[in-house]
Amino acid sequence: MLTDRIEHRWIIAFEDVFRRCKAEPGLPVCLLAESQSRALNLHLAELALLRLGCRPFTLTVPSPPQSAPVPVRSTGASRALAGHPSVLAALKATPFIVDLTVEGLLHAPELPEILKAGSRILMVSNEHPEALERLAADDAMEGRVKAAVKLARAAKLMRVTSAAGTDLSVNLERAITAGGWGWTDRPGTSAQWPGGVVVSFPAAHSVNGTLVLDAGDVNLTFKRYLERPVTLTLEDDHVTHIAGEGADAELMRRYLAAWGDKAAYAVSHVGWGMNHAARYEALAMYDQRDTNGTELRAFAGNFLFSTGANEFAGRYTEGHFDIPVRNCTITLDGQAVVEAGDLKL
Repeated sequence: MLTDRIEHRWIIAFEDVFRRCKAEPGLPVCLLAESQSRALNLHLAELALLRLGCRPFTLTVPSPPQSAPVPVRSTGASRALAGHPSVLAALKATPFIVDLTVEGLLHAPELPEILKAGSRILMVSNEHPEALERLAADDAMEGRVKAAVKLARAAKLMRVTSAAGTDLSVNLERAITAGGWGWTDRPGTSAQWPGGVVVSFPAAHSVNGTLVLDAGDVNLTFKRYLERPVTLTLEDDHVTHIAGEGADAELMRRYLAAWGDKAAYAVSHVGWGMNHAARYEALAMYDQRDTNGTELRAFAGNFLFSTGANEFAGRYTEGHFDIPVRNCTITLDGQAVVEAGDLKL
């Protein structure tokens, strides 16, 4: 794509988001990496922290061996730490951690222990810095996302419909809802950059209906725009049927079946994108190795549907799909937060 060299404007972008995380002179900061981490982002993060007067150090662990029957991408559940006691001790002793692991610590089993110790974590998505520069922090994002989270937490029912045929019901009672605006400045919290997403993890026995993935929607595990419609039937939280002709439906069937795990067919989380700077068409502009797809998860007005692990419903698996769906209407107890793909918040 672009030449992988240090660019001043990329250092500035990293510096800006770190400043919002209260990266101040003298602050110890751990740059958490693994052997397969994107070296360019690691260097940019270090230089930005030094410009802010922080005391960064790099902690690099080996990338874990393959254990899944199929390639794994963008799970948010890095296995790189593997419960290493010395690594965990260092992380828990560090007030600010920049997570540069390949998959990220969002669903890693070690995350709660690290946060409980008071560390705050910024997960820098494994994107080319050109994308991170475009998706710089937005002052207005925090208030908008917090308001959206408040609405979702107060709601009992999410309903998702579309002209393509989607009609999906999600019981939000006992769901866990969170939102991200791209930075964190409080001890014991985490955030992901880029930000601009609200997601709910439904409790068990909460999701039923039909979800139609139309041509042009996105399967981010495959980093692919769909060329033909795929219809998912969901019963008691699980995809029970995948209807459709062509490569897109066949790829989904084969990938899910390869896990041999019912949890891979289950709903992980549902939500919507709120980042007006994020571009739907961005996936077409990058080689696959240069994008993690976070921009597509965040583009304003998409319905973000995910399958796989949902620890709040007692389900664990590495099988994972993140699928931004366009042109949906999303209502919370009848109030539209997205209308035919148009964000109302």
